Amino acid sequence: MLVIGIAGGSGSGKTTVVKAITSQLPGKVVVIPQDSYYKDSSHLPMEERQKINFDHPDAIDWKLMCQQIRELRQGKTIEQPVYSYITCSRSKTETVTVEPADVIIVEGILIFTCKELRDQMNIKIFVDADDDDRLMRIIIRDTAERGRSIETAIAHYCDTVKPMHLQFIEPSKRYANIIVPQGGHNKVAIDVISATIEKAMNKNGK
Repeated sequence: MLVIGIAGGSGSGKTTVVKAITSQLPGKVVVIPQDSYYKDSSHLPMEERQKINFDHPDAIDWKLMCQQIRELRQGKTIEQPVYSYITCSRSKTETVTVEPADVIIVEGILIFTCKELRDQMNIKIFVDADDDDRLMRIIIRDTAERGRSIETAIAHYCDTVKPMHLQFIEPSKRYANIIVPQGGHNKVAIDVISATIEKAMNKNGK
């Protein structure tokens, strides 16, 4: 079993890279998104929930995330939490059943900031992209999926996303084994990564 971490700034193209790599890999692959592990805030009033800084490491339930990755590595099935950006809370009744696989891809903006999680990864990949490109993707995503207007999406980027990127995400790039410029559009990098993963899987007897 291989555990692959794919990090990068918000809007960098991580999801595109994950899909591209997954489509080229033989065997069973599961993706564990960091976004599923935001701390439950259902006990807070909605006004307080909406002030949560999702780009800060303190927003993540690292203990649960590390525990569930460890259980998958041990061959156990997990019940992954479900988190909603709309309600800013974790579902009390719904989970996603995830079974062990040949390759586990852990994806998220902050995953390299947690040493315990990093130590469980065999390969660490950082997806890099220009700030302007990331901003455009963030505006499109936030207006389509997170109920923000263009104005609030831009304000959120300037007030929260950009400073948190500079403080936490960009520095975590130093932990990466592979850095992918141009996000998911870099076909050469995707091919090299896929070949590297296949080689590591063959070495592990897969």
